[in-house]
Amino acid sequence: MADTKSGRYASSSATISPLVQSPENLECKNFQDYLRTRQTPESLEKLYNYPPICLAVFRELPEIARQFVIRILFVDQPVPQAVVSSWGAQRIAKEQMEATSCLTALNVWRVTAIPGGLAAWELSPTFKKSVRQVLLGGGKPWAMTNTLDKDSKPRDIAFLDTYAMARWRCVLHYMVGTGSRNGGTDAEAISPDAVRILLHANLMKRDERDGITITRQGFQFLLLDTRAQVWHFMLQYLETCEERGFSLPECLSMLFQLSFSTLGRDYSSEGMSHQMLMFLQHLREFGLVFQRKRKEGRFYPTRLALNVTNKDAAQASTSADDERMQERGYIVVETNYRVYAYTDSQLQVAVLGLFTELLYRFPNLVVGVLTRDSVRQALRGGITAEQIVSYLEQYAHPNMKLVESAIQSKSCLPPTVVDQIKLWELERNRFTYTEGVVYNQFLSQTDFVTLRDYAQSINMLVWQNERTRTMVVQKNGHDDVKRYWKKYSKSGG
Repeated sequence: MADTKSGRYASSSATISPLVQSPENLECKNFQDYLRTRQTPESLEKLYNYPPICLAVFRELPEIARQFVIRILFVDQPVPQAVVSSWGAQRIAKEQMEATSCLTALNVWRVTAIPGGLAAWELSPTFKKSVRQVLLGGGKPWAMTNTLDKDSKPRDIAFLDTYAMARWRCVLHYMVGTGSRNGGTDAEAISPDAVRILLHANLMKRDERDGITITRQGFQFLLLDTRAQVWHFMLQYLETCEERGFSLPECLSMLFQLSFSTLGRDYSSEGMSHQMLMFLQHLREFGLVFQRKRKEGRFYPTRLALNVTNKDAAQASTSADDERMQERGYIVVETNYRVYAYTDSQLQVAVLGLFTELLYRFPNLVVGVLTRDSVRQALRGGITAEQIVSYLEQYAHPNMKLVESAIQSKSCLPPTVVDQIKLWELERNRFTYTEGVVYNQFLSQTDFVTLRDYAQSINMLVWQNERTRTMVVQKNGHDDVKRYWKKYSKSGG
C-alpha cells in the first residue's frame, strides 16, 4: 500500500504465507455431532417424524439423558427444572448439566414456562410421539417389515462378511491407486457415484497432471478402522442427498432401520419408493447390503450396515467372523525399525507404504523399514505420529502383544521406535507459523517506532527490526493498525 498524496511516508504491505501450511485434519463426527452442527431446529423436527431416527438418537444419548427422557416421556405437561435437577445426587451435578445441554442441543426438549413463572422442561412433541411408537407400537409400518417367502438360495453370515469387505475394499483400493483406475480388475471397479463422494469429502482431488489423487485427509481416512471409515463416508453421502433428489430424513431412516436389523436375515424392498430403491442400490455398491439382482425384492443387510451407526456394538463384537473381517494381527515391528507384514493384500501393503520404505515383497510377507524420510513424507501428507503408532498397535501380531504383557508395557511396539516416530514429528513442528502483514519503507524512525509501539500495545506485533524499519503484525490486527496509522498521519504526527 503506498500513499503518494501525503508525502509523509511510503509503506508497502503484503500477506506473509506460511512456509508450511498446517494440514487440514480429517474431522470424524459421531451421530450427535452431525445433528448438532449440520441440522437446524426446524430440520431436526422433520427428522424426528421418523421413529427409527428417534430410536437412534435415544440410543446415542448419555445414560442420564436417557433416564430424563424415560421419566417424562408419558408426562403430558411440562416438568419444572427444579424437579428434574432433584432426580440426581449432588456428586453427579456435572453429568446432569452435560445431559441437559445434550438434550437441549439436539432439540429433544425445550424450555417453557408454567403457571407461577417457573421454568420447566417439555419434550419435543414430535420426538415424544415417535419414541412412544417405537416402544409401544403403532404408526406407519417400517419399510422392511414386509414378510417374505423362504429364500431358495439363502446367504449365511460368513458370505455376507466376505461380500461386504470385498465391496468396501474396492473403495479403499481406488484411493491408494491399486483399483481399476490403475490397472485393477473389473471386480475392483467402483461406481462413479462412489468417486463423486470421495471428491465431495475431499478424500481425493482432481489433479491436472496425475488425474484423481488422494488428499491429506484421504491418508488419514485410510488409517481409521472400518466402522469409522464407513460412517464418515455415509455422512458425506447424506450431504449430497438433496442434490440427487433424495429426502435426507428418508435416507437416514432407512440407514437406521438397517442398523436395527438382524444379521443373516433377508428383508423385502416391496413398497419402497423409487428414491429409496435407488438409495438401496447405492448401499449395495458400498457393501452395506447384499442383493443378487437389482430388481429382486429381497436383500440382506451386512455387518457394515449394522455397525456403522453403533460404535458400542462394533467394539463389543468379538466373534471370529468379525475378527477375520478386521484382519488384525499381521504386523511385527523390531527395534531396528524393520517392519514385517504377513499379508498378501495389496491394500494393506499400500497403506503400509504410506509411512515405511518397502524393501522386499514375498507371496505372503512384506518387509519394510521406518526411516526419517518415509515418516516425514507421511507427516507432510497429513498423517500424525500418533496415527502411525496407533495403526501399528492396532494391527500388531499376537506375539507382540504377548511381549507387551510380559514386560508390562503400555504399548506392544518397541519404545525406541515409538519415541523416534514422535521425535521425527517434533522435528517438523519446531516452528510456529503465523499469517500476518508486513510494514516497511517508513520515511522516518519516529513513524516506525510509533506504529510499532501501538501494534505492541494491542498485542498484534509478531516481529520487528528497528534497523531496517520493518515490522509484521497479525492479519486480524491489520485493519486496526492501518486505521491508527491513517489517524496518526492526518494529525501530522
